[in-house]
Parts: sequence; structure tokens; C-alpha cells
Amino acid sequence: MTSRAAREAPRGRYLFTLSLAALGVVYGDIGTSPLYAIRECFYGEYGVPVTPANILGVLSLIVWSLILVVSIKYLVFVMRGDNRGEGGILALMALVVPRPSPAVGRTWRLAVLGLFGAALLYGDGMITPAISVLSAIEGLEVATPVFQAYVVPATLVVLIALFAMQRRGTARIGSVFGPLTLIWFAALAALGVRGIAANPAILGALNPAHAVRFFASNDLHAALVLAAVFLVVTGTEALYADMGHFGRRPIRLAWFAVTLPALLLNYFGQGALLLVNPEAAHNPFYRLAPTWALYPLVALATIATIIASQAVISGAFSLTRQAVQLGYLPRMTVTHTSSDEEGQIYIGPINWALMVACCGLVLGFGSSTRLAAAYGMAVTTTMVITTLLFCVLARKRWNWSRGAVIAFGAVFLAIDLAYLGANAVKIEHGGWFPLLIALAIFALMSTWKRGRLVLRRRLREATVPLDQFLDDLGTSPISRVRGTAIFMTGDPEGTPHALLHNVRHNKVIHEQVILLTVETAETPYVPIEDCLQVEHLRHGFCRIVIHYGFMQDSNVPRALALASTPEFPIEPIKTTYFLGREKLIPAGKSGLGPWRERLFAFLSRNAQGATAFYRIPPNSVVELGAQIEL
Repeated sequence: MTSRAAREAPRGRYLFTLSLAALGVVYGDIGTSPLYAIRECFYGEYGVPVTPANILGVLSLIVWSLILVVSIKYLVFVMRGDNRGEGGILALMALVVPRPSPAVGRTWRLAVLGLFGAALLYGDGMITPAISVLSAIEGLEVATPVFQAYVVPATLVVLIALFAMQRRGTARIGSVFGPLTLIWFAALAALGVRGIAANPAILGALNPAHAVRFFASNDLHAALVLAAVFLVVTGTEALYADMGHFGRRPIRLAWFAVTLPALLLNYFGQGALLLVNPEAAHNPFYRLAPTWALYPLVALATIATIIASQAVISGAFSLTRQAVQLGYLPRMTVTHTSSDEEGQIYIGPINWALMVACCGLVLGFGSSTRLAAAYGMAVTTTMVITTLLFCVLARKRWNWSRGAVIAFGAVFLAIDLAYLGANAVKIEHGGWFPLLIALAIFALMSTWKRGRLVLRRRLREATVPLDQFLDDLGTSPISRVRGTAIFMTGDPEGTPHALLHNVRHNKVIHEQVILLTVETAETPYVPIEDCLQVEHLRHGFCRIVIHYGFMQDSNVPRALALASTPEFPIEPIKTTYFLGREKLIPAGKSGLGPWRERLFAFLSRNAQGATAFYRIPPNSVVELGAQIEL
């Protein structure tokens, strides 16, 4: 389950292993949709009457949503837009808006779209665990009304336990995610076959004519039901986001061989049940099971929803790391929970923020039906943005003809916008929550990105050109001391402020001076042979630029060891790192606005220090501060 798998063509047992693992990570979310999707179509706030025509119409919409959105749009087209093996909306944005790129015109608008799409995924990451676990435990109410009062407390216990175990990592239990999810899909298929056997006429829903007649007979109400139908594809973004872990081939094989057949069978089974017993619309998934299997099914569903939630939480950690490396979020402590899998990480502030939000959603909404009113806005908006960015990518980078791009956009934007319009009615009933979260995170990301640009400009204005500094050093001798000094700077052409402060106050310069810059590439990984750029200058100075991909962690001492040569040795015991620490003072000169200046200053104060972020030994660091007005 590594990023290298995306660049290989797995076969045989290796392909089977990757496909099985993909079931647990990629399809956990979409695989738990049968718990609540059909119910919301008929029993939710905008549910339609449980008539044979409506059942066939809704089932037809579900079938063709899975085929068009998941099978064709994402698995055939969108997954082709890989950024050297990595997927996800930030990876797609990096392909469409390569850096460095001027933040003007269409480029600026595309960057904003991609950034807002990434922010929306955090709202989805808060709702998915809450609605999935809550809908699973609500199965106890089907067994007996006695458990009704315990559904919310039990859900909170499961969610708190889920988030509390994140710091331990998923390395130990990750190997069982795939097999357990396979059992879950087998159970879905078995339940579906049981329902279909009772009324095979439900298979007629394969005919899209039923969907057309459903719209013709229900008018506006049919459009509103699309918001519930959309629940069957809410986990689709995971296909693209997790592509780097498994690669296209295992994800596609897992979908067509296991996930899609199991989902279709279960949805058809629930529809067949409703044809026979319309009153089962209250909870058709659990009503489909025989009485003796109800409690085991609740337990299995709870396990499946925990696995689905785990995938969403891990995705939030991965998205955060990408955003930090690309410069959209301040540095955070990233803990690796596995020595083998680079993608298994833990970010404390994100974990606890998600936990508080999930528990608050469960307490605030109280049931999965009410929570479904908030679900969908984030994912539908992200899907629209993904389609737009993909169209730009196809035209700009792949040279698709204008007609081909228009045809693709016309078909899939029409579908995405139909879902978005249907979900828009949910805004007043809870759909505002993920939008509010997305707007807050977008404001934070854009403020940090813009603030760093302003700060870099302020530092550059006060920077002495390096050539001028070296000229002055040659004409005005200064004491040199043994050892190596490393000055980290964001501007390879300028003289670091920490170096100027050191000369001004300490009156000495080390025999060897390294001007070090760390840059994040627009690609997920940079090969080790391409990560270093070394240039030897005058007077014992050396300029080194370290390049990392946005999915890689920075380790400066390890990278510098590759630059050490007999002529220019870099010995850790004789090396001192000089880091600048800026104290930012909001002064209303940056153009950010007062509140964004204060927000940027707050984020800067609370960002993880460069010492820990770049894995620099703390006892080898000297920090020199400076006050900068924004």
C-alpha cells in the first residue's frame, strides 16, 4: 500500500493483495451507503411515496449513478489525471496550476477552486464518521425499541474510541481492513440475493426508462429526491484521493469484481423488499435480514462503518500534510505510525478537531435521517470542482480537442450540477454546516498562503544581494571560526537575515557556510538523485537547495549528508544551524485586511518550529529573531 504501487503494473498475488487492501481503505465509505441511502429516498424529509413505479424509478437512478459517476467518470476518466501516481484534488490542482505560476486571471480562479474543493473535504470528513456509525447502531432499534435511548450514547462511545486510537496508528489493524470489508460486501450481496429472490421483477430497474418516467411523474419532487440518491456515491472522491496508495488497476479491479456487484445486489434487494412490504421503508437495510441475523449484522455494520470512518480520517491527515507541504497551512507535527507505510500518519490537532465535530454532530442532529440533511453539499461541490479542473487538464495538458472537452463537461457537469441543485435545498436543514466549515478552512488556507507571500516580500525588501555581501566580505576581512554554519533561507539569491545578524552581533563567520533552501515541488515525490542542487561559491560559501515532493517529509540532516564531500565535508558534530524567527506585527500595510493580518500572525506564532519540522537536532540550533511589520 505504498505510492510506488501506483507506478507499477501489479499482477497475480500482488494485484490480489492490493485489491483486497483497497476494499478496506477506498470503498469503506461508499460500501456503507446501503445503510441509509434507500431509506432516505422514501422515508426521509423529501421521500417519495412507496409505490412500484417510484421504487423502480429510484432504483434506476441509483444504478445509473453508480455506473456513470463512479464507473465511467472517476474510474475511466478522472483517475487518468494522476500527478506522478498521486491523486486527490490538491494533486489535480498542482497539475492544472503548476508552480511557480502568477496568481492572476484564470490561473488564480482555478487555484481558488482547487483550494475550496480541498477545504470542502474536511466538512465531509466530519460528517462521514458521524452518519456512518450512527446509522449502523440504529439497527438496534429494529431489533427492539428498548435500545432507542442508547443509540446516541453508544455512537459517541464508538466515535471517541475510534479517534482515541488514532495516535496508535492503523499499522496493526490495517491488514484486517480488507478481509473484513470483503465479508461486509459478501453480506451485502447475500442480503440482496435474498430480497431479489422474493421479487425478481425489481431487476427491471436496470432499464433507464424507469428513471425518465420517475421524473415525468414526480416533477420537482423527483429533483429533490436526487439529494437522497446522491448518498450512494458519496465516497467516490476516495477513489481518486487514495490512488497513490494502491494504483489504478487494483482500485478498478476491486470495484468491478466486488464492490459494484455487491452494492447493486443489495440495493435491488432493498427495492424488492419495498415492493412486497412498503412499510419497511423505515429501515429497509435491516428489514432485509432474517431475525436471527440482526444482531450479528449490527455488529458487522458497526465494524464496516469504523473502517469507513478510519479511511476518511486518514484521508484528512494526508490532505493536511499535502496542504502544509504546498504552503497552504502552517507547519504541524506529523507522526508516522508505521515504519513500513509512509502514508500512515497522525496529526493531533486535526484528529481532535474531527472528534469534537463528529460528536457535536451526533448530539446536535440525533439521528442519521436528520444528519443526512447535512450530508452531500460538500461532496457534490467537490465533484463539480473536480470535473472543471479535469476539463482544464484535458485541454491544457493532454491536448484534447475542444469538442471532446465540451462533450465530457456537458455530460458530467450536468449530472454534478443536478446533484448539487438537489442538495442545495438541504442548506437550511443542516447543509450549511459543511459549507461553513469549508469557508472557515478556505479562509485559513488562503490567509496563510497570502501571508507567506507578503512576509517573503517584506524580507526580500530588506535583503542584501548575496553577491554584494560576498564582495564586501572579500574587501573587509572578518574573523573565521572552525566548523560549518547552515543558514536556512527562503530566498536562495539573497543573504539570510540570520547571517547578517550573526555578523553584526558576533563579528565572526564559520569556515564553511551553507545557505540552505528547502522547496516543495508540484509533484508528490522527488527522486533522491534529483533532490539536491549544490553550488559552491566564494569564500567557503555553498548554496544548497533541497527539493521535496508534497507527499514527502523533510529531513534536512539526512539530505545534507548526501551533499558532503571530502572537499566540502559536512560533519554533524561540527555543524550549527542558524534559523531566523520573525515576530509579526499587524500594521495594516499588507493588503490582507486587519482580521487576516491578526489571523496570520496567530498562525505563525503557533506553527510548528522549523527545528522539529525539518528534523534538525535541537542542540545544534541557534535562533535569531526579528520584528516585521505586516
